[in-house]
Amino acid sequence: MNGYLLLALAIVAEVIATSSLKAAENFTRLVPSVLVVTGYVAAFWLLMQVMKTVPVGVAYAIWCGAGIVLVTLIASVLYRQVPDLAAWLGIGLIIAGVAVIQLFLEDVALIPAAPCPAALTPSVAAYAAAG
Repeated sequence: MNGYLLLALAIVAEVIATSSLKAAENFTRLVPSVLVVTGYVAAFWLLMQVMKTVPVGVAYAIWCGAGIVLVTLIASVLYRQVPDLAAWLGIGLIIAGVAVIQLFLEDVALIPAAPCPAALTPSVAAYAAAG
């Protein structure tokens, strides 16, 4: 499946989960609580799949920008939390930033990360000895 389609699904799952947090009332209401947990699990699983084909910086910029805009719009309608002019300006800058990243980083190749040498990888034993 296309990485950007998976990213869109991940964003939708995250927006549903985040928008349900207030309604969950500290996890005392079942349905919103289930939406929060399943939404975040689905969102992060999908985001992991996205990272296989979409560069991390691009995926995260789109994830954050779209999430902020969508959650703000939903909160405006559901919870009557309407942003002021400065907030809308900031949201506009977020959208512009995501657009710039998309336009200018489109040619970034997805290069697999090199394995970290064992000598540079901290071991559990080292942490235990230091503790």
